[in-house]
Amino acid sequence: MSRLTVKDLRDGKGARQRTFVQVTSAEQAAAAEAAGIEMMSARYIPQNRSIPAAAPGTFFQFSLPYGRHASSEEALRDAFRALEDGAVAIYSAMSPAFIEPLAREGIPVTGHVGLVPPTATWVGGLRAVGRRAGQAVDVYRRARAFEDAGAFAVEIECVAHRVASAIAARTSLFTISLGSGDGCDAQYLFSADILGEAGRVPRHAKSYRDFRAEYARLQQERVDAYREFSRDVQGGAFPGSGHTVDIPDSDYEQFLDAIG
Repeated sequence: MSRLTVKDLRDGKGARQRTFVQVTSAEQAAAAEAAGIEMMSARYIPQNRSIPAAAPGTFFQFSLPYGRHASSEEALRDAFRALEDGAVAIYSAMSPAFIEPLAREGIPVTGHVGLVPPTATWVGGLRAVGRRAGQAVDVYRRARAFEDAGAFAVEIECVAHRVASAIAARTSLFTISLGSGDGCDAQYLFSADILGEAGRVPRHAKSYRDFRAEYARLQQERVDAYREFSRDVQGGAFPGSGHTVDIPDSDYEQFLDAIG
């Protein structure tokens, strides 16, 4: 797979939808790349710094955790580190005022409009956005603010699908739909939902496997294995002759003489 660039994404805007997933491990990243997923992201936290190396052919975006940076300078510093760790782009749920300094330094930045979970209290909680004209206009204006700040892309989360499509058609931003219909430039889902790792799957997502049940089965297998080991030890079945090494009789006698 040839790794996409920001130019590729912008040049291909409107041609077809890209596939985009959030991952939490190198194993997920490697599997997603093997499956042909074109774009992926992960939170920029210490345990995730090595994930991009597991998917060298995929457009990789690190997400700056919301609330970690008290100034744009702090965000800029972490953004540069994220690029050094293999990211092609940076996601931030912060305001355009935080985005602009990063974009000014040539860092490809993705903003976020619609349902932004850390600030969802302003829209009444974790619910769809843009189902009324005034709120839809506000989503559009926020997207344009990110465009004006120099962002190259925007995640549009849980926005009425016709509203998201209209925004995508009226902005140069590469638009990423998370629960906002098929009118954007990429479809984005979390691996936890795709793999069925979480309990309740949100309406906008779809599970393609049931890893939760598989994890429960594996956990029971662990319990059973430990129980069998304990039983073998108590019953004298472990260790057996095949699990130990021996010493020749003559050497053993010499050993005993040596230690008295």
